[in-house]
Amino acid sequence: MRRADRLFQVIQILRGARAPVTARHLADEVETSVRTIYRDIADLLAQGLPIRGEAGVGYVLEPGYDMPPLMLTANEIEAAVLGAQWVAARGDPALVRGARDLVAKINVVVPEHLRPMVLDSPVMAPGPMPLTPDALDMEHVRTSVRTRGKIRIGYRNENGKDTDRVIWPIGVAYFDAVRLIVAWCELRQAFRHFRTDRVISAEFLDETYPTPTRTLRAAWYKEHEAQDPAKAKDKLYP
Repeated sequence: MRRADRLFQVIQILRGARAPVTARHLADEVETSVRTIYRDIADLLAQGLPIRGEAGVGYVLEPGYDMPPLMLTANEIEAAVLGAQWVAARGDPALVRGARDLVAKINVVVPEHLRPMVLDSPVMAPGPMPLTPDALDMEHVRTSVRTRGKIRIGYRNENGKDTDRVIWPIGVAYFDAVRLIVAWCELRQAFRHFRTDRVISAEFLDETYPTPTRTLRAAWYKEHEAQDPAKAKDKLYP
């Protein structure tokens, strides 16, 4: 690994960490020696990066530090292009536009020698799959996730039974052929997944749900991991 790439990766690890990171952990992540990490940290400090270190504890990057916008490696560019290709083939209309705009912006800002990674990328996502149209505005759904907004929906399950529900959306799952809204359901008093093509009606309420989205999502992950895989499908289509 080039030294510049290694320094960039060290910064990225520190940026994403929620606790102090030891020199040993950094060395393992970037596949180098602890002695080299000590020299790298010293170089970064000399360049003015706000890194704090404490013997036996680890290194912390001060909040608010931001990287220059053009420091992308070839692998990072290809990862972004691959993700954008997948979204452009399977996302809702707003995300499709966003994916295409993202690739265009990356092409504008990356250095000249990296532009072939964008325009003629060797990575290719599978082609588009037949998708059942969404029955509600997915951009509005994602906004509700961010703002903790409740949604009242009419929903038809796989057996053709209709119910009215108020849900607390915490995420949207994008699959090849369907999309699911992950939410807390007031009717069932439990987490449920709602196929967007089975929503009959949707009203985006002014009322917000009280529990932070991050807290609900953590509870959903914990419950999802504990489920018996043979029974997990029972909660996919309530």
